[in-house]
Amino acid sequence: MSDALSPLRALNFFTEVPQGLSSAYLDWLLLEDSMTKRFEQHCSKVTVRIVREGFIDPNSDDVPEAELLPHTGRYWLREIILCGDEVPWLLGRTVVPETTLDGPELALQKLGSTPLGRYLFSSSTLTRDYIQVGRSAELWGRRSRLRLSGKPLLLTELFLPASPLYEEEK
Repeated sequence: MSDALSPLRALNFFTEVPQGLSSAYLDWLLLEDSMTKRFEQHCSKVTVRIVREGFIDPNSDDVPEAELLPHTGRYWLREIILCGDEVPWLLGRTVVPETTLDGPELALQKLGSTPLGRYLFSSSTLTRDYIQVGRSAELWGRRSRLRLSGKPLLLTELFLPASPLYEEEK
């Protein structure tokens, strides 16, 4: 596991949206649309730095999300840092059951430096089961189970200190 992603793995998720969160925070944390598109409103260029990508075994400690997804022989894992104008704004972790990687969804393995949101939100078959808000020390994050053509994947995002989420609160 990469140390760069340790704050993301340390997220503690709430069963309900925490009381007292400002409307600015809620607007970011509960966003139904593409986070990439939202970030593009705050910078000239959004880029992806891939930290780790590849198949992982479902029984390894690398997949605590497995309980939220169908059991499969292995999972596709993609861990990234999303940057606005080269400044790290978000840590992202996508876990995709191998059974989801069929047909057009095979493209999830070939995103390279393309932000996940650009791919997901161009699909007319995208639905979201839920958004769960989480916190790691002073940082906020969220976890969403999404479906492409009814097939699930789990996306976890942690907003880093330089993220526009925190700027709007100042």
